Amino acid sequence: MPTQETPGSPDGPLDTGSLDIRLFDGNGKVEDIELHAVDLPKLEEHQLLWVDLEGGGDACIEQAFEQLGLAGESLRDFADRSASPELRVHNGVFFVRVVAVRNDGDLAYNGTVVSILTGKNFVVTAHQEPVEFLKQLRERESDDPGLGMLSADSFTASLLDWHLNTYFEAVADFESADERLENDILDESRRHCLGDLRGLRKAASRLRRMLSAHRTVFSAIARPDFRPTADGEVNRHFQTVDTHYQRAMEAVENARDVVIGSFELFSNQTALRTNAIMRVLTILTAVTGSLAVVAGVLGMNFKAPFFDTGLTGFVVAICGMGALATVGFTLAWWRKWL
Repeated sequence: MPTQETPGSPDGPLDTGSLDIRLFDGNGKVEDIELHAVDLPKLEEHQLLWVDLEGGGDACIEQAFEQLGLAGESLRDFADRSASPELRVHNGVFFVRVVAVRNDGDLAYNGTVVSILTGKNFVVTAHQEPVEFLKQLRERESDDPGLGMLSADSFTASLLDWHLNTYFEAVADFESADERLENDILDESRRHCLGDLRGLRKAASRLRRMLSAHRTVFSAIARPDFRPTADGEVNRHFQTVDTHYQRAMEAVENARDVVIGSFELFSNQTALRTNAIMRVLTILTAVTGSLAVVAGVLGMNFKAPFFDTGLTGFVVAICGMGALATVGFTLAWWRKWL
């Protein structure tokens, strides 16, 4: 659907954002409505209102919240520009801030802050930049609107689970990059992979820092005292999300282990190449050493008939030394030392 812009200020233009407002009901119907038509107190039990605000400054958020009748503590939560994950509960409404991860290329992981406010029959999401999983969710529900079957709490649990998927996707990108790097390590034509390993280690550490910061949020939503008045199904949804968070943490931790394994592979390959070089140098030393022995014997100051043969003796000596070197290198090749 075409998004609507939040109203401007009479004193001048605001940093406007785009609003996507949808009203779902339990009968599988979805309706796109305008901001001025929203009346939260009149929402019925089987209805769910989802308001998604993308972009916009503080004044833009304030105008949208005033129209929704959500000024006060909820507005202060959204006005807080902190990028730290957080969970707050007040007057039956809870606010949660999470950071979705995105790969900007070459494992440059950056975060997009997503703020979520959940109350009776409504969910408000806000983010300064486009969020891919929210876009996918809107497109899916346009074709098959089933959100009306969920409560606001369960829908929020679904959003948090979609948020965790961004980390699973990031780990998948990471593992693909690591697999390509290991192929390069095993490729004899690529020997300088230390910089790529350093980049992988940096990416794994950043993923872990970003996800581990959510630990307090997901542990809190899984506690029984988080939504004590909610039914058992809602609590199960939040507990499932916490379980998925634990799995995401395990996947991110495994990414660090993958880097260590790749570094060990790099170290082993480097050791093998060093051993091969040392083996060649050893064979060269042995062959040239034997030739030096022959040359030393021929240079001894003894009167022997051989030294009176002139050019013929010189040619014979050179040919003999060449034959000795050939035998040495042939033996090394046959024994696979070269």
